[in-house]
Amino acid sequence: MAAKLGGLKGSKYTIGQNADINVTPFVDVMLVLLIIFMVSAPLATVAIKIDLPPAEPPPPGAPQKPPVYISIRDSGGIYIVDKLTTLPTLQADLQRAFNETDPRKENILIRADRLVRYSAFMSVVNQLQTDGFYKVALINENLNGTEMNPST
Repeated sequence: MAAKLGGLKGSKYTIGQNADINVTPFVDVMLVLLIIFMVSAPLATVAIKIDLPPAEPPPPGAPQKPPVYISIRDSGGIYIVDKLTTLPTLQADLQRAFNETDPRKENILIRADRLVRYSAFMSVVNQLQTDGFYKVALINENLNGTEMNPST
C-alpha cells in the first residue's frame, strides 16, 4: 500500500490523499488465480477408457441387404420403401419390408421432408420405440438431393 508523505503547498506535516491506483495487489491476485487455474485444469479433464470391439469387414461374397427407409412426407404420409403405411400398421409393414420374422435387430433409416412437423416425426419415432425397434438412424440430404451418411 502506498502513501504520500509530502505535504500540500510545502507544508511540512500535512499528509495528502493518494489518488493513484495501486495495481500491485491486483496483479498479485491475478497471478494467484492464474496458478490455481493452471493447476486445476489438467485435473478437470478425466479420460474414460472405452473398450470397443474391433471393426471387422463383412466376409467377401456376403449378401448385402438393401436398407429399409421410412420416409415422412410434409403432407403427413408415411412411406416404407415407397409404399404408403400408417402408424398402427407400421410394425407389420416393416416386417414385410425386411422379409424376416424378427426385424427388430435390423437398422431402420428415417428421412423426413424439410417441412415435416416435429410432432409427426416424433410420433413415428415413438411408434417404432413402442414396437421394439431401437436401431434407428436419421438420413440427412444435401441441397442437391444426394444422401449423406446416416447419423445414429
